[in-house]
Amino acid sequence: MSDQTLDSGEIRDVPLASALGERYLAYALSTIMARSLPDVRDGLKPVHRRLLYAMRQLKLDPKSGYKKSARVVGDVIGKYHPHGDQSVYDALVRLAQDFAVRFPLIDGQGNFGNIDGDNAAAMRYTEARLTRVAELMLADIDEDTVDFRPTYDGEEQEPVVLPGAFPNLLANGAQGIAVGMATAIPPHNVAELCAAITLLIAKPEATIDELVALVPGPDFPTGGLLVEPAESIREAYATGRGSFRIRARWHQEDTGRGTFAVVVTEIPYQVQKSRLIEKIAELIEQKKLPLLEDVRDESTDEVRVVLIPRSRTVEPEMLMEGLFKLSDLEVRAQLNMNVLDRGQTPRVMNLKEVLQAFVDHRIEVVVRRARHRLAEIVHRLEILGGYLIAYLNLDEVIRIIREEDQPKPALMARFGLTDVQAEAILNMRLRSLRKLEEFEIRKEYDALEKERTALEKLLAEPARQRKAVAQGIAEIAKEFGPETPLGKRRSQFAEAPQAIDLPSTAFIEREPITIVCSAKGWIRALKGHVEGDAELRFKEGDHGRFMIKAETTDKLILFATNGRFFTLGCDKLPGGRGHGDAVRLLVDLGNDQDIVALFVHRPGSKLLLAAGDGKGFIAAEDDVIAQTRAGKQVMTTGPGVEAVICKRVEGDHVAVIGENRKLLVFPLAEVPELARGRGVTLQKYKDGGLADVTVFTLATGLSWPYGTGIKTETNLTDWMGARGGAGRLAPRGFPKANRFS
Repeated sequence: MSDQTLDSGEIRDVPLASALGERYLAYALSTIMARSLPDVRDGLKPVHRRLLYAMRQLKLDPKSGYKKSARVVGDVIGKYHPHGDQSVYDALVRLAQDFAVRFPLIDGQGNFGNIDGDNAAAMRYTEARLTRVAELMLADIDEDTVDFRPTYDGEEQEPVVLPGAFPNLLANGAQGIAVGMATAIPPHNVAELCAAITLLIAKPEATIDELVALVPGPDFPTGGLLVEPAESIREAYATGRGSFRIRARWHQEDTGRGTFAVVVTEIPYQVQKSRLIEKIAELIEQKKLPLLEDVRDESTDEVRVVLIPRSRTVEPEMLMEGLFKLSDLEVRAQLNMNVLDRGQTPRVMNLKEVLQAFVDHRIEVVVRRARHRLAEIVHRLEILGGYLIAYLNLDEVIRIIREEDQPKPALMARFGLTDVQAEAILNMRLRSLRKLEEFEIRKEYDALEKERTALEKLLAEPARQRKAVAQGIAEIAKEFGPETPLGKRRSQFAEAPQAIDLPSTAFIEREPITIVCSAKGWIRALKGHVEGDAELRFKEGDHGRFMIKAETTDKLILFATNGRFFTLGCDKLPGGRGHGDAVRLLVDLGNDQDIVALFVHRPGSKLLLAAGDGKGFIAAEDDVIAQTRAGKQVMTTGPGVEAVICKRVEGDHVAVIGENRKLLVFPLAEVPELARGRGVTLQKYKDGGLADVTVFTLATGLSWPYGTGIKTETNLTDWMGARGGAGRLAPRGFPKANRFS
């Protein structure tokens, strides 16, 4: 780089953070202002506004013919919106989709996509023109009702905002993601909006509750049932943030011989029907919907999704609750009224603020239109006044024009005319000199004077301005009223359904399985109940440790040496092919920890837990269920001590044997029940620690393996004692492994 370049300031030392910050801020502002957030006044983003204006310039009004979408897109990107043609066409397509927009702004001819999620045809194949709604949005735009600004290349002018006689922001809603903020406004019923706007005009101090009574909730183009509580809807409109719970509409159809089918006729807004059916089919295949046998799409122009239950005894409400929980037959429509206000500042508005912004904009449009018309009338009255003077002095006017070299100054001096009047007289055609024209001029003059007076009153009195806006709103309410096909409410309200307590196993098909876990912690689930003598293969150097008969709807409880419980769904265990998966991949079990017990959860049962130092307590089995893979810490072990026993409590006495072969028997009532802790001392040891514990019924006796059978001892007086004692040596014949089983 030359010294000249350095001296000219082409290279500057700027901190990287500062340079990045400035550029990112510029990008963020551009995204917020010119791409993602709608204007609160007309509810449009720049691309939509430019589309409508370009189509108006092409004279594509509702009564004219269609033009190719490619022609429209070409004009938009060439004159107003220098972005990709596909993005502009996508915006055009959305404005024409009656399932995406509640009140379409574009009338499309050709393939503009469908509710299944299929794309529209290429822009060279489709045609478009404006709808009546778009016509209302653009009404009076040539009468100085809004400001214009130069386009990106300075060759054209484009509107900053549209006059917007139609309450488009809430009627059609808006979606957008900017930088650090987003907007999500669902569509609403325009007749309800007009009622709320009329109330706000008549009563500016109207409360949110009064407005929500007139605008009870969104009205989606695809219908559905709003099951959100009224209090929640009111809160969402009061804050500008919230969500609405919407469900598919369904009914039960009798299919003969006691069987029935559930038919879905309306699906939630912005849910693709084809993807919805694919998801339901996947749930059936994965056996997560055991109540449902099949799903069929019988839709034509109207949605008809048929759900076939597995049996005639299935309750349709229970079936649908499962579908609502697991599929997009129920969704939440978000409300985040983050918009650009009149000063182009993004902020979240509540319902009243949005409606008031629309009213203020319409009042401004009415005032500017009146001023524009008043200026035209004043100009026309000036010309008509000159015409009347000319008719009253016709011969003299003709003489001056014929004889004077400079007739204009002469006319102005002779009759006291203005420059505009003199110019108009000189440009008058000879045919206009007939007598009848004078009467027409006087008639027009009087009519304009009357209109001028009315406009001056309108500009002077805010009450007249509000009345003019209210009249326009009343006309829209009549044109798009609830009795019209387009204005009729589509989304109905329903009581929020009472929560049906569905067990977690309601969506799992019940099948018998055999759970096999090896000594090294490899677990798998074999189909069916496999007998204990079946041949099972394990990894080299490994062998079987646990073999449990269960069902796919069961919960499997694992107790580890660190005193932590883990819970596994039996339906989620790896299949019987191969050696299974390591338990440590399914739960957070450390490599330095081992499995103490593995068993199927039995609700309502009690567990006796014990550590190697002889301490233990009873825990309720329902309380040890873990909700996460991290498990639940129930038994606290001391340094160097591990949990060694977890047995289900079935009896009235406890038998404890230590590694020193001393046996102690005491009542179960002496062991406390705890939710968590170290417990109490079950047996004291000088050397070694606890070997085994069992719970038994004293009347039945204490049993242990003896030779090839079982020996039961009923006379246990010598070993009876208080909890925490040392005990006495086990009876002759007790297993050398010091185990009760």
